[in-house]
Parts: sequence; C-alpha cells; structure tokens
Amino acid sequence: MGQYPLHNVLEARARLGEGPMWDSTRKLLYWVDIFNYRVHQFNPATRENRFFDVGDVVGAIATTGADTLIMLLRHHLAFLNTQTGVVTPILEIEANLPDNRLNDGKCDPQGRFWFGSMSTLEKPQASLYRYDKDGSLHLIETGLTISNGLGWSPDQKTFYLTDSPQQKIYAYDFNSITGSITNRRIFVDLTHEYFHPDGLTIDSEGHIWSAMWGGWCVIRFNPKGEEILRIKLPVQLPTSCAFGGEDLRTLYITTASVGLSQAEIDKNLYSGDLFALQTDVTGLPAYNSIQFS
Repeated sequence: MGQYPLHNVLEARARLGEGPMWDSTRKLLYWVDIFNYRVHQFNPATRENRFFDVGDVVGAIATTGADTLIMLLRHHLAFLNTQTGVVTPILEIEANLPDNRLNDGKCDPQGRFWFGSMSTLEKPQASLYRYDKDGSLHLIETGLTISNGLGWSPDQKTFYLTDSPQQKIYAYDFNSITGSITNRRIFVDLTHEYFHPDGLTIDSEGHIWSAMWGGWCVIRFNPKGEEILRIKLPVQLPTSCAFGGEDLRTLYITTASVGLSQAEIDKNLYSGDLFALQTDVTGLPAYNSIQFS
C-alpha cells in the first residue's frame, strides 16, 4: 500500500463510481455512480451517505451556488438542487452522436466548467468543452477517444487531459485569462502497461495522482511525468481520486465493479467501494462553477 494506510470508508458496491469532488464549505464528498444514475453525498464525519437519483447516466459534478451542483448527464449539462433533488437541464450536447456520452469534468480556478465526452474505439469522435459563466459553450479539443482525467497545475500554466484508451495523459500550455490551451504534448505514456489511466487529481506540489483502470493502483507522477509512487489497491478498477478533508490531505478514491465476471468479483470483494488514505501532501481545492443557476 505504499507509505500510506488505506481505508475502506464506504461499502458502496457502486457499478461505476466516479467523479469524487470535495466541497470545502460543507465538508462533504460528492461522487457519482454513473450507471446507477446517482449523485452521492458522503459525510466523512458521520459516515452517512445519501444519494440523488438523477434519472440518467451521470458523469461528473461541480458545485455552483448554494445547494446546487452542475453535472454531466448522457447528452445534457444540467443543474441538481441538493435540497429538492430537482434536475434542471441547461444544454443539450452531442445528441447527434448517439454512441457518445458526456464523461469527466472539472472547474478551473476561474469558475469555467471543463468537460469531455467519450466515443467508441472505432470512431474517435470525443471532444473537450468549456462552459463559461455567461452560458456560452466552447469546443476546445476534438478527435479524442475518451476525454477523461483533467486538471491544472498549481501555477495555472499547465492543463492536463487523459485519453484513456490511448493510455496517455497529455499536457497543454494553459492561458488562465482566455481559457485557451495550446502546445499539446505527451506527459505520461503508458502504452507499455496493461492498464489505462482514468480520473486524476493534482496536489499542491504539482504532482499528478492518476487512478489506473484495470491496474489495481493509483500512481503519483512528478511534474516531469515520472512515476514516483504506486499505491496498491484491493480492487482492480479504481476510477478517480480527489483530495479532501479539513486539511486537504485525505485522498479519496472511487472504484467500479462493472464488467467484472463472478470469478473476478470473488477476487475484488470491495469493488465499487469508496477508499481513503491519509497523505503527507496537500491537495488543491475543488473550484466552484460560477454560473447563474
């Protein structure tokens, strides 16, 4: 387990747990179960977990305003009221691509919501988008297979984006004022491995923590893209991770059980559960989506 003790903090048995996001104001961890159409709200202090059934595939969430989340449904950007559970669609996206669906997303420090879609391996038609506070939608990148794990360096000069089937994490130059990205290059190339990079998070030292789908681990890379730590997990399908807790030193890890055979499930008894480990580094806070909800 590397140098950090690992804890199973919630026996969720999710089909496809994903998108963990720490709400520093309410001291809650939000996460989703994509194929069970649920947005979860976990309170680490009480171990209480509640969920909202949003009626559709749900890929990612971010906080925006009081008691409101912005989220990705299959082909819609939408709001979720966490007091009433009411879902309010905002925009329809990629409805002309029925084999696609929206996938992972996060807010940049300026409150713009970045998110991507996923496509089939045969037709790499996934894209990356940016949704601004004035309600405008911008197409940022195309030709992806699965737009996944994204984040920004602490100095806001670098943007990271994962294309999972390609087994690559890309780095771009990021302009925080205009919200543009340029100069794509390969940051991490895992084509020599048997697993695929999934969701990621970034700590205050600029290191990238990436969940490895099929790899039984989370890997920490330094800003040069070099592996410096591999944290072994008791499950085959870690999906994403995020820092949380009072001091942002707790790494929460979501996992999945979808697609596993009975024999594999027998070896993955805790698949779909939520894990946490205490680290000696501080994560970056999750940024709010500045929208008129």
